[in-house]
Amino acid sequence: MVELPIDDADAALYTVGQVAAMLHVQVAFLRRLDEQGVVVPGRSAGGQRRYSRREINRVAALVKLIGEGLTLEGARRVLELQARVDELEADRDRALHR
Repeated sequence: MVELPIDDADAALYTVGQVAAMLHVQVAFLRRLDEQGVVVPGRSAGGQRRYSRREINRVAALVKLIGEGLTLEGARRVLELQARVDELEADRDRALHR
């Protein structure tokens, strides 16, 4: 079976316009996330932003948290803490299965 870039959650395939349309957000919002280092997409050879599925999911999570009343900084912190919890749980699971 051939693995294609579309199969890779980290392949930067989607333009800023496509992501904005998918998530019903403004392009300016996505640019702001990039400028503040919250979600930093890859770049095409021409310098245009290209988002992976993983980055799109992160933006979607931010949009949801902001919609629930968190600030951008608060939403960023929640995602950082969730990632840390996931990491600790994976460490625990590895330790239990040794």
